[in-house]
Amino acid sequence: MGVGAVVFDLDGVIVDSEHVWNEARMRLAEERGGLWHAGAQRAMMGMSSTEWSRYMHEVIELPDPPEEISAEVVRRLSAIYREELPLIPGAVEAVRRLRARFRLGLASSSNRELIDLVLDLAGIAECFEATVSSEEVARGKPAPNVYLEVARLLELPPEDCAAIEDSENGILSARRAGMRVVAVPNPRYPPGDAALAEADVVVRSPAELTLSLVGSIPPREWRG
Repeated sequence: MGVGAVVFDLDGVIVDSEHVWNEARMRLAEERGGLWHAGAQRAMMGMSSTEWSRYMHEVIELPDPPEEISAEVVRRLSAIYREELPLIPGAVEAVRRLRARFRLGLASSSNRELIDLVLDLAGIAECFEATVSSEEVARGKPAPNVYLEVARLLELPPEDCAAIEDSENGILSARRAGMRVVAVPNPRYPPGDAALAEADVVVRSPAELTLSLVGSIPPREWRG
């Protein structure tokens, strides 16, 4: 079967936000006496809100309960997005371009509140038939749960879906779900070579996500 749906990641694919997450979490850790370290942001990339807030509590040693940590970070990001949404150049156009031929889904590690806010502010909420936050499934990326749930909602087998991902954990999550994968590597937090090797196609920006490129990706079985 050919590609029936395209499933976008949000952070790093549609919105340039990994550094915004990093800044918000780091500042919160500094304010609350946490033990921030250089690898913290990369360690949390792909985690669900439940997982990264627990990481902030247990590893970064913030005294606040995980649910309060999550709520405060979301509050800070929401304020930043409402002031100026850091959209990745060409991302909105890519969504609308692919929507003309494929059904669209979204599989994100962001909290539900932030997913809905970004899609609404960007004017593309109506383009997506199914959106899933990893806080709504059992495990975040690199586990396949969030991508499998999007495929279930779209009523398509995962192998008929193509995922658009920027991060190592995201690429592995989509591959483990059995989807075809287009990597748009995050320049600030680039995926490793082993993860990139699991992508079917690597492009430099969303502007390269053409109908012909995405539609021609052959299925490939996950062998991890």
